[in-house]
Amino acid sequence: MPIPLDSRKKPTAVKVHVKSGAGVDVTWADGHVSHYDFHYLREECPCATCNDERGKKEAFAATAAPGSSAFPVLPMFKPKPRAEAATVVGNYAVQISFTDGHSTGIFSYDHLRTICPCAECAKAFRTAAP
Repeated sequence: MPIPLDSRKKPTAVKVHVKSGAGVDVTWADGHVSHYDFHYLREECPCATCNDERGKKEAFAATAAPGSSAFPVLPMFKPKPRAEAATVVGNYAVQISFTDGHSTGIFSYDHLRTICPCAECAKAFRTAAP
């Protein structure tokens, strides 16, 4: 039996601004409006490859000795990814193709509401259950 979708995670309007590069705007059934920059979405991509990369970065950071300067990690310049195209996937998600060649992430509406960058959604959807 399928788990019912939280009605707060149901969009009433989704606008993907590919040409202007403005990002994604979602109006939710509870009236909340979320805005996502493409750079933020690229960093929060839910695909298996990106999840694996995030796990490796976290593991590396956890094993590095605090204050150690033996092997400092230097950031590499990478241009902010933009969207090249976006496709609606059924009635549950949006798939975005980015300028860095990545296109395997499918952003479900459930995931989008969970990663909404506002403090209100962070408290409501990302706080660990007691």
